Amino acid sequence: MDKMKDIRWKQRFQNFKKAFMLLQSYVNINSPSELERAGVIQFFEMAFELSWKLMKDYLEANGYKIRTPRQAIKQSFQSEIITDGHSWLDALQDRNMTVHTYDETLSLEMQRKIKEKYYPLLEELYIFMQNELRP
Repeated sequence: MDKMKDIRWKQRFQNFKKAFMLLQSYVNINSPSELERAGVIQFFEMAFELSWKLMKDYLEANGYKIRTPRQAIKQSFQSEIITDGHSWLDALQDRNMTVHTYDETLSLEMQRKIKEKYYPLLEELYIFMQNELRP
């Protein structure tokens, strides 16, 4: 493992961890206000963006060449870093949509998906990477 690439994924993990913890703090709010719902979506967008970059950096430290979020997700699934590649690809599609569109119905649906489907994916990645940091 290249020393600089090894350091890069560990630094990226620290940034991902901060975004993930913010999402974790707000994802289970019952009946969130519009502002809280917008915050959950924003924290998801940040955590998701950092998650695929974390996967990319980790995979590159292990010899893979990754260029896109889709490649990072697919290779992470093949390398057993994540277990549900299809849901990660759904999250990528939904994250791309939320960045460019705001609609009340979409906002409500995204808040539900984040809580029920996407937060557990991010949590699984968090646990995997946390375990990789242990000696």
